[in-house]
Amino acid sequence: MRPREKAITFITLALMIIGFAGCAQKTDSRQIAVAFYNCENFFDIVHNPAKEEEDFTPDGKYHYTQRVYEQKLHNIATVLQNMGGDDGPAIIGLAEVENSTVLTDLAHQPELVKRNYKYAWYDGPDPRGINVALLYNPRYFTAISSEPLPVDLSAFEGKSVTRDVLHVYGVLAGDTVDIFVNHWPSRRGGEHASDAKRAAAAQVDKDAITAIMKTRPGAKIIVMGDLNDNPTDNSITTVLGAKAAPNEVTETGLYDPWAEIYKGATGTEAYRGSWNLFDQVIISGGFLANKNHKLHYDKAEIYRPDFIVDHYKGHDGEPHRSFAGPHWINGYSDHFPVILYLSNSKAKIQN
Repeated sequence: MRPREKAITFITLALMIIGFAGCAQKTDSRQIAVAFYNCENFFDIVHNPAKEEEDFTPDGKYHYTQRVYEQKLHNIATVLQNMGGDDGPAIIGLAEVENSTVLTDLAHQPELVKRNYKYAWYDGPDPRGINVALLYNPRYFTAISSEPLPVDLSAFEGKSVTRDVLHVYGVLAGDTVDIFVNHWPSRRGGEHASDAKRAAAAQVDKDAITAIMKTRPGAKIIVMGDLNDNPTDNSITTVLGAKAAPNEVTETGLYDPWAEIYKGATGTEAYRGSWNLFDQVIISGGFLANKNHKLHYDKAEIYRPDFIVDHYKGHDGEPHRSFAGPHWINGYSDHFPVILYLSNSKAKIQN
């Protein structure tokens, strides 16, 4: 089945589900965890001739065997199992996942299978075959529609394509939300030489958000991803227009809680001994007020339990990554996950 056909089936099923949502929900008081995790080269072992991912096959540079793949599945599942409270995150944005096989296998890992995670994903144009996806617990989130939003880099030198932005519209704990999952262009070639590409990706989010706000002022928006930029960079502060102070955020504006966290000289990814906070979950102004007991912002944190932290000389305190060069070292990712917590005194969950 083609990706677009999958999307149509996905949306049809989601619409059928939401029709029954009213009678299947109950009211509860809880925090809702929204997470993002760059999984670092999360491939299956089968070579796709249309993509440049042969390094991650049994005979490739990384000797990516079935045993390594199964351990990678277990490791990522263990992280997701332990983050975000007893029930885990209601929604999890993922980056660097190859395809639906990886997502299906991940959701069926023993650590996660009881949560019945579903996903939204499209096969995008990235030449290496890595994509973004949204993993969600149907007990808390009902997906209504989804679409990939292309990022046009044809005006720039070098690669003319990058990961699509994934837009998913649905109902989170009784509140309507629009979610944008991102993996913006890297800093390869230098930060300043590549910042215009990230600005172009940010503009895709901004244009979509502006269109939504015109028809639904005050809509609740979640922008998450590996942005390859810090909270203080132009793509976030100027293009997205995200504010670091809640009192400066309008109902149609965006709030970036990671700007304050970034002041603490910490981050989610380390490069040559310096921290970057590339992984973020940014929210619209509608989450800053508790109107009619709807979802509202509580707090944000970098998730870094000791078991995903490296303690080897020269990398102490950094994420325990999967590979050292081409050698599998039984790690997790070269990024720490991030979690944003929303509160709702009358959160609706599925029975």
